[in-house]
Amino acid sequence: MDSSPFPEVESSNSENSSVNTGGATASSSAAPSSGSATLSRYENQKRRDWNTFGQYLKNHRPPLSLSRCSGAHVLEFLRYLDQFGKTKVHTPICPFYGHPNPPAPCPCPLRQAWGSLDALIGRLRAAYEENGGKPETNPFGARAVRLYLRDVRDLQSKARGISYEKKKRKRPPQQQPSAASPPPPGEG
Repeated sequence: MDSSPFPEVESSNSENSSVNTGGATASSSAAPSSGSATLSRYENQKRRDWNTFGQYLKNHRPPLSLSRCSGAHVLEFLRYLDQFGKTKVHTPICPFYGHPNPPAPCPCPLRQAWGSLDALIGRLRAAYEENGGKPETNPFGARAVRLYLRDVRDLQSKARGISYEKKKRKRPPQQQPSAASPPPPGEG
């Protein structure tokens, strides 16, 4: 097992992204207030991510309190997590730059996948506010963090030859005017 005090973020698609905490337990403040015995997968993951970030702040030199945490500290945390990444991100000098499925191994670095980081920040942003933080002081919603995620997405899409297109929201079908629909049987 890895001797690192921090978990790894598994890189995969955004539906399956998670932080592997190796059995970390939640503090009593993160426990649900209702009597429900089971939490959703999302809630469990959010709790583990929150505990992981709290551990990162504790181990930071000098130690940081959440109230003094800024977007810059969040960026430091995201860069730290890259060492546990499993997504090959080709450099511009690599012959496989821009190829989603390279035919041979290369020495390019492994990084956290953009989808994993994006999902992680979403969970941490929600956890911050659920744990008493004000939305206007949420370091996970800082402009620098949003710009960093956008840069990671763009860099990875070019390096791996995968486009990340924003999904369009599906609108409910519009009701057609009654003149266009045939009259019910028996009328007319």
